[in-house]
Amino acid sequence: MSDLTYTQSVVMGLLQGVTELFPVSSLGHSLIVPAWIGGSWERLVTESNSAGHTPFLAFLVALHVATALALIAYYWRDWVGIVAGFIGTLRTRRIDTANGKLAWLIIIATIPVGVVGLVAEKPLRAVFATPLIAAIFLFVNGLVLLTAELLRRRQVGARGRHRAEGDACGGDIESLRYADGALIGGFQILALLPGISRSGATISGGILRGLDHEDSAKFAFLLATPVILAAGVLKIPELFGPEGSGIGGQVVVGSICAFVAAFGAVAFLARFFRTRSLYPFVAYCLVAGGISIALFA
Repeated sequence: MSDLTYTQSVVMGLLQGVTELFPVSSLGHSLIVPAWIGGSWERLVTESNSAGHTPFLAFLVALHVATALALIAYYWRDWVGIVAGFIGTLRTRRIDTANGKLAWLIIIATIPVGVVGLVAEKPLRAVFATPLIAAIFLFVNGLVLLTAELLRRRQVGARGRHRAEGDACGGDIESLRYADGALIGGFQILALLPGISRSGATISGGILRGLDHEDSAKFAFLLATPVILAAGVLKIPELFGPEGSGIGGQVVVGSICAFVAAFGAVAFLARFFRTRSLYPFVAYCLVAGGISIALFA
């Protein structure tokens, strides 16, 4: 990985920061885009060391940590309240505040992907981390988003056309049950497959449990923060081993770009989902995924 250029680190950092939060899959794009460009870019993804590992994935670890830090920075007021609420539940042994309930919703929703991720993440990435497979799952990601929107339309229609105005589906984050949180969190397991978006899967799960687009997105971003941060921190030691040799400067530059891009992306999406739906991302995933399948097949 010593041939990773600063231009590549900047591009990949910006790409990671945007696609991690947009419901289009950051890992999928980290595999597909270099393959689109070809040449030395494609070698970043395909080259392996003597142990069969792809050093490029170690570089992506730092970008994920930067993305999680951007989410914390954007939602810092919420996280102060969530942490205080969690401490309060430990002190009183009761869950009697909105922040306390949200803290436990996040904890419960994180358990499924945490357990599965520890067991299956490396085997899944070893098998599926190729541009063609990522392109196939990107197309599938579009179908997941489309299914969520179609089912939501049916839910809204069943409750009356007047409920559809203002994009309301009959619930907010505070109304979620713990079983709902676990179900929405379970959708993150799909994101272990390159090409399936973590945010897209959890936003879809939130929509299916009665949240509107804005609350689904906020809950998805809050839920993603500890998962992304924990996964990144656990893998940070890889950057200090052979896989991270010679790319310290590139890692720093790429991480800064990922932080800035992620902060801008979450600020944009928080406004976007107040009035808009997943359909633009459905179209993108189906078109980009279909073209990529044809290109790589």
